[in-house]
Amino acid sequence: MSELYVSAVLGRPVIDPSGAALGRLDDLRLVPGETLPVVSGLFIRAAGERRFIPWRAVNLFTPVVVSADPGAVGRAEEQAGDAPDIRLRRDILDRQIVDVDGAKVVRVNDLKLATRGASLLVAAADVGLRGMARRLGQLRFWNWLAGLFGAKLPSREIDWRFVAQLDPNADRLTLTVARERLTDMHPADIAEILAQLPHKEAGTVLGSLDPETLGETMGELDTELGVKVISRLGSEQASDILEEMEPHDAADLLGDLPEEKAQELLGLMDAEDAEMVQELLEHEEDTAGGLMNNLFAFVPPAMTAEEAINYIRLVGAEIDNVYYVYVIRGDETPLGVVTLKRLLLAPPKTPVAEIMTVGLKSVPVDATPSEVMELIAKYNLLAVPVVDDAGHMAGIVPADDVLEMFLPESVTKKRFAAM
Repeated sequence: MSELYVSAVLGRPVIDPSGAALGRLDDLRLVPGETLPVVSGLFIRAAGERRFIPWRAVNLFTPVVVSADPGAVGRAEEQAGDAPDIRLRRDILDRQIVDVDGAKVVRVNDLKLATRGASLLVAAADVGLRGMARRLGQLRFWNWLAGLFGAKLPSREIDWRFVAQLDPNADRLTLTVARERLTDMHPADIAEILAQLPHKEAGTVLGSLDPETLGETMGELDTELGVKVISRLGSEQASDILEEMEPHDAADLLGDLPEEKAQELLGLMDAEDAEMVQELLEHEEDTAGGLMNNLFAFVPPAMTAEEAINYIRLVGAEIDNVYYVYVIRGDETPLGVVTLKRLLLAPPKTPVAEIMTVGLKSVPVDATPSEVMELIAKYNLLAVPVVDDAGHMAGIVPADDVLEMFLPESVTKKRFAAM
């Protein structure tokens, strides 16, 4: 057959060419191929013993008949040689893989096998209801039941070419999508995948990402989960990731680590990044100072609209919120704010002092989240400026960060579930 599902053959009798029983098919042994894993032999069980048949001795392999040369049947312990011992039922069925399209972790319910010449390969992982029904031997019933409602039992298969190669040293596998597909995903989707993986498996996904993507992903995680993930990384890798995170996200994470570990990671970070994070760590968590981001766009009042736009081009990649550009005196006290839209529409040589909005709506560093939220709702702000006791601009609280604190638990629980 050109293709078949594993569930159709596992447990089937294996016979010799004369029809005599050799045993029942218990598992298939795999070796990594160029693009797809290749079946290298069969494990059968006979009279309570496990035996092995190399693939070259298999004469027929269908859902109806599995036939092999009896002279090639040997002890299971003698089959491996130097090749990795990877087994289809033991190591892949019921294991987890990352579904890129659905941005979630799914379970392998069945596996599609396909022939290529004289070889049998793993072609796809079935992670849908159809695979589960087939595995349970109930596919006809569920197809009939779905037909009563004018529907079809949904099929969900992931082509094995989109799954990372088998680890030749692994005897227990969690499969991940290819690296290029992960890096194309939104950080919030990667964060949701991490939240669904067991602790020990999260490193497989993390190892497929560059530090910048990792930093953005860590910023989307719940702090509790972020602490668990960062604690499993080496100090050098962890500090690299922290440098790529927004300062307030990095401060939230470090604030929940043991003091000694937090100081170690701060010491490994770039001095400028570490200083910004350390400044945020000095504020209470449930205050405007603890919520704020001290990386924001600001210009002096004499700067022109054209110069301000050029400045944003230079620093915009490093700043999360560039819609508001704050106008600040040399002594760091704020004068007003100008929106990016107003800068773009203003004549290029216009000083920002002439187009800014005065009477800045701000909060002190010790303001409560409720006070910040009140300003956001009253004035429809995307961010709220935070000033210190001396009246200096200390940072901004983005609206989405404080909104999360007031959303119902049912909205945030799925996305930020801890491992």
